[in-house]
Amino acid sequence: MKKVVLAYSGGLDTSYCLKYLKNEKGYEVHTVLVDTGGFSAEELTAIEKRAYELGSAQHANLTILDKYYDKAIKYLIFGNVLKNNTYPLSVSAERVFQAIEAIKYAKKVGATAIAHGSTGAGNDQIRFDLIFQTIAPEIEIITPIRDLKLSRQEEVDYLAQNGVHYSWEKAQYSINKGLWGTSVGGKETLTSGQPLPSEAYPSQLQKEGEEKVTLHFEQGELVGLNGKTDKPSNNIVALEKLASAYAIGRDIHVGDTIIGIKGRVGFEAAAPLIIIKAHHLLEKHTLGKWQQYWKEQLGNWYGMLFHEGQFLDPVMRNIETFLQDTQKTVNGTVTVSLKPYHFSLDGIESENDLMNTGFGQYGEMNNAWTSDDAKGFIKILGNAQNIFSSVNKLDHD
Repeated sequence: MKKVVLAYSGGLDTSYCLKYLKNEKGYEVHTVLVDTGGFSAEELTAIEKRAYELGSAQHANLTILDKYYDKAIKYLIFGNVLKNNTYPLSVSAERVFQAIEAIKYAKKVGATAIAHGSTGAGNDQIRFDLIFQTIAPEIEIITPIRDLKLSRQEEVDYLAQNGVHYSWEKAQYSINKGLWGTSVGGKETLTSGQPLPSEAYPSQLQKEGEEKVTLHFEQGELVGLNGKTDKPSNNIVALEKLASAYAIGRDIHVGDTIIGIKGRVGFEAAAPLIIIKAHHLLEKHTLGKWQQYWKEQLGNWYGMLFHEGQFLDPVMRNIETFLQDTQKTVNGTVTVSLKPYHFSLDGIESENDLMNTGFGQYGEMNNAWTSDDAKGFIKILGNAQNIFSSVNKLDHD
């Protein structure tokens, strides 16, 4: 019997694929779930149980939290990556790593094909296919929902006809949760003008008032939270728990999809947004002007390529090397105030703070140069524009 590995999530799309591949195509279906931080132990057990109930010949749960942080999230923080100044690549990044681990698993079990549940109208199909064909070009890629152009209702109807009764109520919103945020898609995000209802977001407001938290960074990595040292992935989880109680991090991202159409998706990413903004503030104090400038250019480029599934392009390793090198002085503590639905950055403390020097205070006092030094500097600084203006007889009206 032909063997196929299905990248499985336990949701509607992949549940349909599992049943379809087994019943209609006669495959021995092996399912693999790659956990990037979105599942509890109980949820993983329940998903494994469902996979076997639907006919999986063998199921594997692969948890890659630390690998995902070390090879992806760390660099997204270093680059302060926010797609369109809004979206922290919550799903974009994890899909790439889910694809990498799934295709490696397919090779390990000797599968001749690999399947995923993406439609033909989104970005995930490209991320999965690009990774699959690069790592294992000999393995066939099967995409039932894309090929059959199925609607969600058609998937539900097919499962019901085969004895699987999925709750359509729960399937109204597509939720993808991971270490670096949660995406929320629904009928409202298919429009240009409707917001997602508050109840569509996984985390609801539980706390009022204000709470201060401290984030400690060493060489750009979040190594401590509220005075307690832990590995960065654990600190992200802990911060998410604190901040999500205030329903922080909700937004809707609008952008250009890889296939050329505009797309809109809601997301909830309390910890990622706080960490990126806190890290960026610390960099403003500890990096030079041109370091910050080139980091912004390359960070944006890195985020764009990552978002579009080009993670395996060698230029990504080059950019990571640059980003890593810029973090040597990004050390210190950032204080953040958490409030209902938003947060604010209070300030930083760092031994590498370039503002905390004896050279002078902006707008107040200069200690390292004289008045004549300042006048001479300004005169030389203006030479180029003065010469251009004079030669071209500009009147600057």
